[in-house]
Amino acid sequence: MSAASERLILFTRYPEPGTAKTRLVSLLGAEGAAEFQRRLTVHAAKAAAEAGRLRGLSLEIRHEGGGESRMRDWLGDGFTFRPQGSGDIGARMQTSLGDAFAEGAPRAVLIGSDIPGLTSATVVRAFNALKHHDLVFGPAADGGYYLIGMTAACFRRGTAYLGPSIPWGSPDVLARTLGMARDARLIFTLLKTLADVDRPQDLPAAMQALCSGKDRPALSVVIPALNEAGQIAETLSALARSSNVEIIVVDGGSPDGTIAVARAAGVRVLEARPPRSIQMNAGAAAAGGNLLLFLHADTRLPAGFETQVRQTLARSRVAAGAFRLKIDGNQRGLRTIEAVANWRSRVLQMPYGDQALFLRSYTFWESGAFPPIPIMEDFELVRRLKRRGRIALAPGCAETSARRWLRLGAVKTWLVNQCVIAAYCAGVSPQRLAAWYRGKKG
Repeated sequence: MSAASERLILFTRYPEPGTAKTRLVSLLGAEGAAEFQRRLTVHAAKAAAEAGRLRGLSLEIRHEGGGESRMRDWLGDGFTFRPQGSGDIGARMQTSLGDAFAEGAPRAVLIGSDIPGLTSATVVRAFNALKHHDLVFGPAADGGYYLIGMTAACFRRGTAYLGPSIPWGSPDVLARTLGMARDARLIFTLLKTLADVDRPQDLPAAMQALCSGKDRPALSVVIPALNEAGQIAETLSALARSSNVEIIVVDGGSPDGTIAVARAAGVRVLEARPPRSIQMNAGAAAAGGNLLLFLHADTRLPAGFETQVRQTLARSRVAAGAFRLKIDGNQRGLRTIEAVANWRSRVLQMPYGDQALFLRSYTFWESGAFPPIPIMEDFELVRRLKRRGRIALAPGCAETSARRWLRLGAVKTWLVNQCVIAAYCAGVSPQRLAAWYRGKKG
């Protein structure tokens, strides 16, 4: 690191399940929240690296957890890695900036990793602003700030605005900080306000920002899996001919080799503990496509499915879509079940998860994603989506395995499913329903 270079410091946390993005765990699970933290940090690190190339900055990552070797293995050799140290966020920022100036940096900018809208251009503007200002801030939509920059001379004049009197974590952080800067007669400027992401309600705007830009897949297919080694290879094979499609398998802890089969197929594999709703949300949070499709591991999509998805969602007032149901089997009653399911989907606009639900990423997160419940997550999401627009059927069929109907018989399985739906609509808890349903399946 060049001591005389302007310093860019990125504050982040190693993505350890259970410690990263804890306020998102209820929706994404511990593993999914950690993976989302990983995604945010990679995004911020790329912006930092690009700004470093454009301006010749020295780049430093101050981290919590992980250790230097794990951080370097993850983010590469383009940064100097140091722990954030102890104290509140203000004390840690003050230490980091103080170290930069003690090592000869004339100007330093510190950024957080939770800002999906952060770009290298934002960082460059911050350094340019310090040519004529003592301080620069990037206001966060929640009342804090995602960026602070200052000159060495400003730092030497005192840093009360980083002190314990600032109510860190409150919506008054920036306002109080600017008041102190005015009292100290410091000259400051503000950059564009950007949103950070800490809570589930922050995800719609966050995902819209993360899924924009070049080199993004048009469609992301998310496949939750648990002990599907015997089924998932055929499902993935049916997707292999698709272009500009990202495939994400989210495994729930399979001991049967599901992960090995998926990796052998060359697709992206994540891990997130069940229920399936959490697995699908975790996969969606990691997805890069503006369109999402949720596919069961035992279901095959038709050739050209990606075109059908785009064309279906392009129809007027369509919020989401699904494929027609086809069951892989000739047993008695299966054709009747198909007919009823397709009538329900067409007339009542109530397709279920085995029909490969698809929708825009923004719509998914705006609708609250899959509710984190152990059963009926697809039913509940579709009910929410119907308030936003039509649920349309694509012309092709999603062909699903007949295995769930063969365990109890087609008619008995259909009756059990109707009982579950009726009980859910009557207010029986999803947890109680899931226990009953598992008992029926044996």
